[in-house]
Amino acid sequence: MTLTYIVLGTLVGGVLSVLIAATLTVGVLGRLIKNLVSLSVGVLLGAAMLNMLPEAFESEASAQALFATLLGGLLFFFLLEKAELYRHGHHHEGDDPHHHHHHGFDAEQAGRGGWSVLLGDSIHNFFDGLIIAAAFLTDVKLGVVTSLAVMAHEIPQEVGDTIVLLNAGFSRAKALAFNALSGAAAVAGGVLGYFTVGPWEALFPYLIVFASSSFIYVAVADLLPQLQRRLPLRETLGQIAWIVVGLAAVYLARLYLHAPH
Repeated sequence: MTLTYIVLGTLVGGVLSVLIAATLTVGVLGRLIKNLVSLSVGVLLGAAMLNMLPEAFESEASAQALFATLLGGLLFFFLLEKAELYRHGHHHEGDDPHHHHHHGFDAEQAGRGGWSVLLGDSIHNFFDGLIIAAAFLTDVKLGVVTSLAVMAHEIPQEVGDTIVLLNAGFSRAKALAFNALSGAAAVAGGVLGYFTVGPWEALFPYLIVFASSSFIYVAVADLLPQLQRRLPLRETLGQIAWIVVGLAAVYLARLYLHAPH
């Protein structure tokens, strides 16, 4: 059953997020993307700080070793992104597929960067699959929360990737197909993770901490800087509110999943 859960979790985190993102780009992108980025910050930090790290530190593993794993994970994802193999491109709320802007992978770069984005996104999704596998192998409830967190941060990323591919000359159907194929890399990562780390139960706390470092890195290095622009007080309060909603969603999911039924 654990493998089934992993496959379902990776489908939700990978492929379903692509389909949802494709729907959002049709008409509601301009209204929702800024809220999705703020929501993702809350969900990612909440999943890492309120669920994954406490689970790992409740194990018999050394706290010093777990903190070292967290540090190593943050540096690893920094270097991976430095090599342009771990992308988190999110476009802001005013972006339009036909508008030549200068944020992230814009129209000037898209022609030569479309395939590079797909490669980086596939690697990113593969790691997400490993993360989901590690969470389910540790605890099914933790796996559910982790899958939802992956989906939350993948939706705005896939919206941005779709815009890039459209600017690169892909048709909407082709962009959706390639993004879905890229999302399927999460399933491959999940299945590989199940068969390779399943027998090594002693490693689970370290894998969970490593997974947490991915969530923390994405939230702090990519998403939060996007929210740091000078905005009117009303929009700033809106950002904070959506972050709180993300944190509350993770906290309530944790309470519900751990409640006796």
